[in-house]
Amino acid sequence: MKKTLPLLISALILSCNAPLTVEDALSTINKQDMIQRIEVLSSDEFMGRATGTEGEQMTVDYLVSQFIEIGATSGTEDGSYVQPFPLVGQTTSNHSMSFSKNGKKTSLSYFDDYVSWPADQSEKVEISNAELVYVGYGIQAPEEDWDDFKGMDVSGKILVFKNNDPEYDEDLFGGFTRLYYGRYTYKFEKAKELGALGAILIHTTKTAGYGWSVVSNSWSNERFNVKEEGGSESKTKLDAWITYDSAKELFDLGGQDLDELMTAADSPDFKPVTLKGVRMDASLDAQYRDINAKNVLGVIEGSDPQLKDEYLVLTAHFDHLGITTPVEGDSVNNGAEDNAAGVSALLEMMEAYKAIQPNLKRSVLGLIVSAEEVGLLGSEYWAQHPTIAPGKVSANINLDGMNVYGETEDVVVVGYGRSSVSDILIEEAATEERTVEPDAHPD
Repeated sequence: MKKTLPLLISALILSCNAPLTVEDALSTINKQDMIQRIEVLSSDEFMGRATGTEGEQMTVDYLVSQFIEIGATSGTEDGSYVQPFPLVGQTTSNHSMSFSKNGKKTSLSYFDDYVSWPADQSEKVEISNAELVYVGYGIQAPEEDWDDFKGMDVSGKILVFKNNDPEYDEDLFGGFTRLYYGRYTYKFEKAKELGALGAILIHTTKTAGYGWSVVSNSWSNERFNVKEEGGSESKTKLDAWITYDSAKELFDLGGQDLDELMTAADSPDFKPVTLKGVRMDASLDAQYRDINAKNVLGVIEGSDPQLKDEYLVLTAHFDHLGITTPVEGDSVNNGAEDNAAGVSALLEMMEAYKAIQPNLKRSVLGLIVSAEEVGLLGSEYWAQHPTIAPGKVSANINLDGMNVYGETEDVVVVGYGRSSVSDILIEEAATEERTVEPDAHPD
């Protein structure tokens, strides 16, 4: 990590047009300071830093004190350094889901076969005799000349999706790099956009990148969403994941071969397939609680009157998993690598920029977000309620899971090639006889 930070700082200073102050900034980097902050944040005292807990508030207080000590000003108008945002915690119970055709019925077992939750913030979901349509990846991407719906009206229906996006062609959808089209959130959003009654994602380890246990454990626990002002207007009532084996039973019931249709989805000529005669019944109850999460923002203001309202944004999430079932007597998920290390690196970089503040043309925002582990919600809220004017973010460097394995000759960049920052990093790395590499596991 100590070798990576100077490279990032050097590259970003160059982007601020202050190349003569690089060494002044790098001289502030201190390995022991970074370790000390990691040890504090990942100590049992902070109780795993889970969203909406006492541990989160302790972390917020600590981060504010660190920004003040560094000499960063508040990134919020009220001077508090804190951007609170309202979340709704959702738990569910009394689940049922079944499929039927011509008197034959297949009932699924919650957790083992499927997980489901309200697509809006309803306290009760009841779906009866709903028609199902398999929509492949469910992607509409004009720039790729791709539309899985082919004009079909799917309003009021349950949409069944294949997870991920097409990856058989390196010239389509980024090849093996999963684009947003391939994320589960896109599928649920598309179902809402088209007025569907519900959305079901078929899980396979290959298309998800993780096993069913990750899905069942994650989605059966309390889920969080940014609180909707005025309630939900969505016609979509249910979102769900279903196992491959259960999906195969469903498709068999509809007289369809699941494997053939999963393969067919890889073609731009794919058309939606109605599971003729099959109907779905599902129900559940939901309970809610309101909590407030908090982002923490510090600013090193630039000196150029024309450019100081443009920002380099450094981001890192501070939340982790909190206190869970004990493993060998230890119930605290300390989160040293994920992501006390990233937060510590961000603070060290802010300190470096403070040392050369008179020479900075653009400003630097340190945005330390919460609720990442429960759905990237702190980042989502800041994007919806930015503290910077639209169009004034010059670049964003996100720090998550820093290198803890020792010195390396390369730097791996997630999002490599997607902005001019990559070019700056490559140039600066070459001066240190180092290389910049793309993510080896883009999926």
